[in-house]
Amino acid sequence: MYLTWLDSNSWLIEIAGKHILLDPWLVGSMMFGNAAWFFKSDRLTPRQIPQNIDLILLSQGLEDHAHPATLKQLDRQIPVVGSPSAAKLVRELGYTQVTALAHGEVFSIPHLLEIKALVGSPTGPTTIENGYILRDLSEGTSLYYEPHGYHTQSLQDFAPVDVVITPTIDLKLPLVGTVIKGQQSAVQIAQWLKPQVLLPTAAGGDLSYSGFLLKFLKAEGSIESLRSLFAAKDITTQIMEPKPWERFEVKLQKLAASN
Repeated sequence: MYLTWLDSNSWLIEIAGKHILLDPWLVGSMMFGNAAWFFKSDRLTPRQIPQNIDLILLSQGLEDHAHPATLKQLDRQIPVVGSPSAAKLVRELGYTQVTALAHGEVFSIPHLLEIKALVGSPTGPTTIENGYILRDLSEGTSLYYEPHGYHTQSLQDFAPVDVVITPTIDLKLPLVGTVIKGQQSAVQIAQWLKPQVLLPTAAGGDLSYSGFLLKFLKAEGSIESLRSLFAAKDITTQIMEPKPWERFEVKLQKLAASN
């Protein structure tokens, strides 16, 4: 399994011989509703969009997961798997091979790959988005992704999972509370899934931030504090710190591979 962190929530996952582009934001600015005054993020370094993508996987329909400008740049013939809100968006953009996954549903490439949708993050009064477990059916390896740290208890039924991508820093807003769950949520998912490797997402990278919202956002925790929490709980999961846009191999122990 090879992974490349493309900043923010975006990843390139190489699994089962397939190149999967996850929650891509690769061009232009990232804003919500084009409200730059409220929140805006930009890339400090221009990047090339990865080539030879076999599948686009979207966990949410919001701009920081289903980035419209990026999706307009990509080939509309690439198959897309996403939450119902993300699937609706890409269909409106003209994508022709779109699979919407409700919680518990599975997308599969026979004998190669299985993607199972699980309960993810709430993004509105009635909308709960997706987390995913990806399984390489030939190698027996697996990866779990949820970008806001909302992990459903039913995940325990799928343990062990080899690699977990999840936030490691708490992000809080006054009156609202925790909007991204990092430290304790990462401890919980490590206890549930017993991954060999845990990777941070949703924060940092080669990015700049501006806007009104920054006055109120409060980040808490660090990789080092999470390592201390793991040690206190006797969690042996390795926490890796990927560098933006640097491809790396996740080397897994065969005996610990998922069933």
